[in-house]
Amino acid sequence: MTAYQPDDLIRTDIRAYLAQHEQKSLLRFITCGSVDDGKSTLIGRLLYDSKQIFEDQLTALEADSKRVGTQGQAIDFALLVDGLAAEREQGITIDVAYRFFATEKRKFIVADTPGHEQYTRNMVTGASTADLAVILVDARKGVLTQTRRHSFLAHLLGVRNIVLAINKMDLVHYDRAVFDRIRLAYRAFASEIGVTDFKAIPVSGLNGDNIAAPTQNMAWYEGPTLIEHLETVPVDADREARGPFRLPVQWVNRPNLDFRGFAGTIAAGAVRPGDAVRIVPSGRTTTVDRIVTFDGDLNEARAGQSVTVTLAEEVDCSRGDVIAAAGDPPETADQFEATIVWMADEPMLPGRAYVLQLGTQTASATLRTPKYQVNVNTLEQTAARTLELNAIGVATLALDRPIVFEPYEKSRELGGFILIDKGTNATVAAGMIRFALRRAANVHRQHLDVTRERRAGLKNQRPAVLWFTGLSGAGKSTIANLVETKLARMNRHTFLLDGDNVRHGLNRDLGFTDADRVENIRRVGEVARLMTDAGLIVLTAFISPFRAERDLVRQLMAPGEFVEVHVDTTLAAAEARDVKGLYAKARGGQLANFTGIDSPYEAPEAPDLHVDTATESAEDAAERIVRWLLEREEA
Repeated sequence: MTAYQPDDLIRTDIRAYLAQHEQKSLLRFITCGSVDDGKSTLIGRLLYDSKQIFEDQLTALEADSKRVGTQGQAIDFALLVDGLAAEREQGITIDVAYRFFATEKRKFIVADTPGHEQYTRNMVTGASTADLAVILVDARKGVLTQTRRHSFLAHLLGVRNIVLAINKMDLVHYDRAVFDRIRLAYRAFASEIGVTDFKAIPVSGLNGDNIAAPTQNMAWYEGPTLIEHLETVPVDADREARGPFRLPVQWVNRPNLDFRGFAGTIAAGAVRPGDAVRIVPSGRTTTVDRIVTFDGDLNEARAGQSVTVTLAEEVDCSRGDVIAAAGDPPETADQFEATIVWMADEPMLPGRAYVLQLGTQTASATLRTPKYQVNVNTLEQTAARTLELNAIGVATLALDRPIVFEPYEKSRELGGFILIDKGTNATVAAGMIRFALRRAANVHRQHLDVTRERRAGLKNQRPAVLWFTGLSGAGKSTIANLVETKLARMNRHTFLLDGDNVRHGLNRDLGFTDADRVENIRRVGEVARLMTDAGLIVLTAFISPFRAERDLVRQLMAPGEFVEVHVDTTLAAAEARDVKGLYAKARGGQLANFTGIDSPYEAPEAPDLHVDTATESAEDAAERIVRWLLEREEA
């Protein structure tokens, strides 16, 4: 029999430690507030007082504190969290810093979020998964603009547990009157945004007063310390578990022909073998056969657990579908009213198509002009044509297909989404579904006996959209007009949509801002699609400066029907022609948002046809385009 080795003791201790912490509940919380309210110092103190700092870390921290020159204190606790060099140099928090710590009663993940308004998007990221928000207020300054902004955002993102940590009480001589005045001022504001309950705690992050232990400096305060409150606050962690079962499918697990499971993290409710479930959106029903995990099958799984579920019958189910309680499934829709937090430097462009990602689902989404923008400082709803960086507004969202959802106030997992720019792949917005639009469920496509193929057959031609794009003065309208004339002589049925002509009627309400240009092209694209349904060859002559909108129109058409024709010329050549005098007005400051001068033009990267007006006449170009079109019909 082998002796019991020290390594075995260590492994046993580690397993016991992990088992002990595994049974503890987890609280995710954020700290937020205005700049220099002491958020990072507070978190550093929480880590220090909960004994989460190893000896070597403490030694390094003491050395760093001396190097950066702290004011009479041995340890600068903020350095535990402000990990970015830029933050240490500026003395502010830029990124979202996540830290884990634990006490005897609970585990915690804390997110230190930025205080600057320009980093509001980072604060939104931290709050999106939080159960509680610690709103810090500098006792010397009271409730500030960022206090209101972060409180509004936290409440908007579903954080219902609020702690008002009135910090730096040592700098106001631990005056109870200061604490009471700030608490009452915050209560007045909180009631306006729907925060009906919060816990106010006077603290000093620097000195540790009321962080982990009570302090005689504020003997007048009889409430819990910050850590005591965090350990005992009812987080309603079982709210999701009490709801109806929801399992967004992340992956179909098919290692062999004998096993087919559906893997994902349970978003809500509980499930057991034998439970009746419905696959959404298909609506197929079946029952759960097994709940499979790495450690073996389970008799029950609840919200928050990652599992693989096998079903009693072979049903069509794939990534993006939701396995739900058969008697209480979630809704599906393709149009919503949503709250949008814009997170990109470039403003939102109504009408532009973005990628929507909601859980494991993706769809192409288009935003309409915002219904209103929220001024988080005054809570006023103001008119807006777009949303700028860090702006919050309410807008209508239209998708290219129905998705499975629940309102955000009911489910973060099925109600919260992000928008991604198709060109840059950058996240541009976070959103929360408020409700589906009624017309999303009531409007259905009507079957028509006369098909688009039959209409095209009657005209003896193949529908197409010849999309002429280029700078103003490049010759788009001239060449498009020549092409249509030649096609008409061949008895082809055509229609020319010209940019100037359309703005006299259909788009007379639009200007020339980026947002209006996007909407201009979206409308023209929809009209062109209807005309191809009629069997026509459609010619369009528009600057259409953005690739994203030209790609959107291409996606509206049947494969092969969209023909992008880049009428290419230099800016100098286009400006030299200036038949309409537009360049002269733009140069003179009389015409704003003019493409090529103070508004960008994104040239096609791979057009179907390229016309260089420096080397080819309009007549020759038109003849070549017609010949290409006829050869395409014969192919």
